Amino acid sequence: MGFGQRLLGSRHGHAEDGSGGQIEHARRYEWWAAVGFAGQRPRVYDGLVRLSGARPGDRVLDVGCGTGYLTGRAARVVGVSGQVEGIDPSPEVVAYANDRAAPNTAYRLAGAERLPYEDGTFDVVLSSLAVHHVPTAQRSDAFAEMYRVLKPGGSLLVADFRPPSNRFLNLIIGGLSGHAMQHNPIDQLPVLAADAGFEIVGTGNRRPMLSFVRAQKPHKPHTSRED
Repeated sequence: MGFGQRLLGSRHGHAEDGSGGQIEHARRYEWWAAVGFAGQRPRVYDGLVRLSGARPGDRVLDVGCGTGYLTGRAARVVGVSGQVEGIDPSPEVVAYANDRAAPNTAYRLAGAERLPYEDGTFDVVLSSLAVHHVPTAQRSDAFAEMYRVLKPGGSLLVADFRPPSNRFLNLIIGGLSGHAMQHNPIDQLPVLAADAGFEIVGTGNRRPMLSFVRAQKPHKPHTSRED
C-alpha cells in the first residue's frame, strides 16, 4: 500500500477486480473526508438527503455506509419515528459506526451485491462514495439489490466521486487514491440504475467532488429486456 493510500485509510488502488477496496482505518478516513470536503461535508450530505426525498418516519438504507456519516445525516431527517440502516463490507468501519450510532440507526456487515433484507423493505436507498469500491463485475448486482429492497415507488439516490477534468489535479488524485477514483466512470451510474429497472428522475453534481443520480422504483414490477 502506497503512502497516499495509507493516508486515506483504505485499500484504494487499481485492484484486479476494478474496485477501490475497503476502508481500513475509520478515524483516518474521517479526518481525510473532512479535509476533502473543505468544511462543506454537512452541507453536501444534507443536500443529498434532501434530494433523496427522505421524510420523517421513513425507513432508509445507506449502502456502503463507511463510517456512517451519511447515515447519521439521514437519521436526523427521518426522526425518531423513522429508521436508518447502513451496510458496509469493512468490519472496521461498521464497528466504528455502531459505537456512535443514534437510537434510530443500525449498522450491519454486508456487501452491496447481497443485501441482507427482504424485498420491499425500504422507502429510500442512499449511497455515497461507495460504488467505486464495488468490484466492477458486481456493480450490476448491487443496483439490482438496491432495486429489490426498495418498496414500489421508493427512491434511490446514488452519489460518487467525480474525477477532476484538470489533468494535473487528476494526476494528484491518482497519486493519493489510485486508479479507482482517478478514472471513476460516473457516467455509468444512470446506466446501472436504468438497467436494474429504475426510472431515472435526474442527475447532477454536488460541489466539491460528487456526481449523483436520482431514480425511482416503478409501482409496477420491472420486466427484464429479455421478456
